Amino acid sequence: MSLSSDSTTHIDAEPSIRRVLIVEDSPEYAQILEVALQQSGYESHFVTTGEAGMALLPQLQPDLVILDLVLPGMDGVEVCRQIRSVSDAYIIMLTARSDEVDKIVGLAVGADDYVTKPFSPRELVARMAAMLRRPRTDAPARAHVSEVRRFGLLSIDPLGREVRWDDEELSLTRIEFDLLDAISSRPEMVHSRDVLLDRVWGADFVGDGHVVDVHIANLRKKIDLGGLKHLRTVRGVGYRMAAAPDGG
Repeated sequence: MSLSSDSTTHIDAEPSIRRVLIVEDSPEYAQILEVALQQSGYESHFVTTGEAGMALLPQLQPDLVILDLVLPGMDGVEVCRQIRSVSDAYIIMLTARSDEVDKIVGLAVGADDYVTKPFSPRELVARMAAMLRRPRTDAPARAHVSEVRRFGLLSIDPLGREVRWDDEELSLTRIEFDLLDAISSRPEMVHSRDVLLDRVWGADFVGDGHVVDVHIANLRKKIDLGGLKHLRTVRGVGYRMAAAPDGG
């Protein structure tokens, strides 16, 4: 597994090997990532531009994408948005700035996590491993759940992984849906940040717990329609549904 910016490389790996696409224009960081991933048993593919990353994506079909926020040409936010429209690969965004805006924007367009440069390769690999151990969908674990949950005009279908407002489907990211699914499954319960991290990111997640708050804020923008607020913040504790589900 060597560093290469050639997006036409033939892909023929063992199915059990996790494929990681690195979109990073800094040779220094790309080298650090490539070595860390190789040592951890991942198959890594490196490109230097967003355009090259999108060109390689259909052929590679990566399990996870490490995506720099600042890239020449198409920036990381736009690349993230385009990836999310065609792939359910996990996305970790890299940013050289600690700006909260960078993190919020990245998560809003579908990133699963963010890491601020400089970073620990060991921590990044640990975050990747935690993500990849979590199934993309939780349907097998919740196969007994068949009813659509209704909260006024908001309906949540756990098995179909669909959320609708007055019969119009809402576009949620995987993380946003999983959070709403977790909270609405026990609407009377206050779900702490730690509980949501365990349920959605996995018990071995090693990132910043603030990621829950950012995704909740993004989720609220999508489901709080018609002047209604569906998620309630219980200060110092966590989140719960603002109302009980409709009967029948």
